[in-house]
Amino acid sequence: MRTSVKALVVLLLLLAGCSAPSHRAGGPITLRFQSLAWQQESVAANKALVQEWNATHPGVKVEYVQGSWDGVHDQLLTSFEGGEAPDVIHDASDDLADFAYGGYLADLTGLLPARLEAGIPRSSWDTATFGHGVYGVPFLQEPRVLIADADRLRGADVRIPTPAHPWSWAEFRQVTKKLSGPGRYGVAWPLKEPVSATLNLSLSTGGQLFHRDADGRVAVRFTAADAVMPRTVHDQVATDHSAPAATLGSGGSDTLPGLFGGRYAMVPLGFSYRQQIVQQAPKGFHWKVLPAPVGADGLSQGVSPQTLSVSADCPHKKEAAAFIDFLLRPKNMVRLALGDWMLPTGTQALKDPALHTARYGWATGTALAAHLRPAPAQSVRGYPEWKDKVATPALQEYYSGAIGLDTLRRRLEKDGNLVLARYQR
Repeated sequence: MRTSVKALVVLLLLLAGCSAPSHRAGGPITLRFQSLAWQQESVAANKALVQEWNATHPGVKVEYVQGSWDGVHDQLLTSFEGGEAPDVIHDASDDLADFAYGGYLADLTGLLPARLEAGIPRSSWDTATFGHGVYGVPFLQEPRVLIADADRLRGADVRIPTPAHPWSWAEFRQVTKKLSGPGRYGVAWPLKEPVSATLNLSLSTGGQLFHRDADGRVAVRFTAADAVMPRTVHDQVATDHSAPAATLGSGGSDTLPGLFGGRYAMVPLGFSYRQQIVQQAPKGFHWKVLPAPVGADGLSQGVSPQTLSVSADCPHKKEAAAFIDFLLRPKNMVRLALGDWMLPTGTQALKDPALHTARYGWATGTALAAHLRPAPAQSVRGYPEWKDKVATPALQEYYSGAIGLDTLRRRLEKDGNLVLARYQR
């Protein structure tokens, strides 16, 4: 009996010594913050802010954990199910739905200070609201823009669009035809990941694709408004030959050498690609940031902001929320935005003069901020599976000319609704 008691005491001491720092009594709380920052400036900004927090909050230490956007959904799912999730989680709002409904993320309602809640527009909060709970704080957003060869546009004598007077989709198609010639194209569409670009740019024409009924069930309906943007791309490739088919399977970075070399006059890219252009463009290459084409709903564009969430298993949710509030004070949010070459969601941060300079197109991007809306798929359960198994292959085949618009519609609706139905039983 004595031997058993001694063994039990030793076991308990060993377990106490091996427990996570955040569970220790009497010592400082330790929070693990997994950041997906990857650009050098962004990583530096995140690490500097963690150091500043640790220097001023001796009772709550934050451990910086470097994550990666590649496969982050599966990585987080594994960590949630294994009980090893980070306390503070950096992700994107379109990846949160399944985690929120699955009970893996903490509802931040009541945990966040009024300053932070009031400082971010309701439309941004909607991207991280599922049911009656808020499961992330949206803090960085990235509109899609046109990166253009300024000399090509000037030489072709085309109208230069501005946020106040953008191109329509029809005018954009005509401009790309005018900019094309033997071995040269008016635009290159890098659509290796076609779903997000298609859905978000289609908001400008009134496209929605996902429709929720009174019972909260979601169905896919591909309407005429949803077809404007994809038909434009299809016709530029297959009819006008103003866009090359070769780039449809490419990522954005893959098209930059062709832009620099004069093969493409324009490339639609996320706003943050400007950093790569600054770093890689050859001397003498003049470029300009232009707003994306618009439809009946003007500059409206869907975005899935980057978010900061708290794990449901975090034992110190109040402290985790306080750390998020520190990271997202207006001046700190500006630092994170500049590091990632993106736009902050905060209204006070958006007023910072650094975001209104004409240099590198900052002012053009900032002018689009008020028109950014939640991505259509934002709160749709099953979206990742629908995207991977149905929408991505269907759109890739349509853009390449392998299938027509009617087949695209049938596959998105029929096959897509079968996938979504499994998540809505």
